Amino acid sequence: MKILICNDDGYQASGIVALYEALKTIADVEVVAPEQNNSAKSNALTLHSPMYVQTAANGFRYINGTPADCVHIALTGLLGYRPDLVVSGINNGANMGDDTIYSGTVGAAMEGYLFGIPAIAFSQTEKGWTHIDVAAQQARNLIKQLIPSLEAVAEGAQPAVPPWLLNVNIPNLPAGQVEGFKVCRLGRRHAAERVIVQTSPRGESMYWIGGAGPAKEAGEGTDFHATTQGYVSITPLHVDLTDHERLPYWAQTAARLTHKH
Repeated sequence: MKILICNDDGYQASGIVALYEALKTIADVEVVAPEQNNSAKSNALTLHSPMYVQTAANGFRYINGTPADCVHIALTGLLGYRPDLVVSGINNGANMGDDTIYSGTVGAAMEGYLFGIPAIAFSQTEKGWTHIDVAAQQARNLIKQLIPSLEAVAEGAQPAVPPWLLNVNIPNLPAGQVEGFKVCRLGRRHAAERVIVQTSPRGESMYWIGGAGPAKEAGEGTDFHATTQGYVSITPLHVDLTDHERLPYWAQTAARLTHKH
């Protein structure tokens, strides 16, 4: 069982170290991660600057690029093999609701998914790495449950299934207080807080993106609700952004435009 690990907090982050330590006992694990923090980089790829792969003392490889860069480079030549699973995280803070659109953690996992490899993005719901060992153990428990089916596919004993992408958020709780796992839909947030404006030493205005807004849709069935109840939330994601419900409406508009011409 071969697993590629990435993240968006950088190769030295506590979350990726804890995840590696937890998974290396159940699979062959390699880390290819960003050199620096790349939060909110989503699926961005670096197209106009060279990137370099370096190896840390602990064997982790790191790249001066985005999370998606790391997975892309790993899968298109660096590894020399195709991993059975791509895992991203453990992120320093939640990736729930609308966060998933911006998340570099999710972006790294999604890059694996786009290459046809099952992928999981792991995040802790609060920043600060409290109980990170528990979060890593929860990640291990989930992956260990999935390994038999992944191995069956890899060995040809089971037909290949379409790749899947999971977004997982783990409460910062001691082991005895984690209630279990719950499959949820994404919630929604209010709009982000106002931009922060400051004056630079040269008298110029500087702008900083404001913090994420509070949860807007956080009722039962959402990732927000599950994690506040002490559960690890699991949300299956897909990449089809098509608004299927409104296709007929826009088809009528297109038809009218076509008729006029």
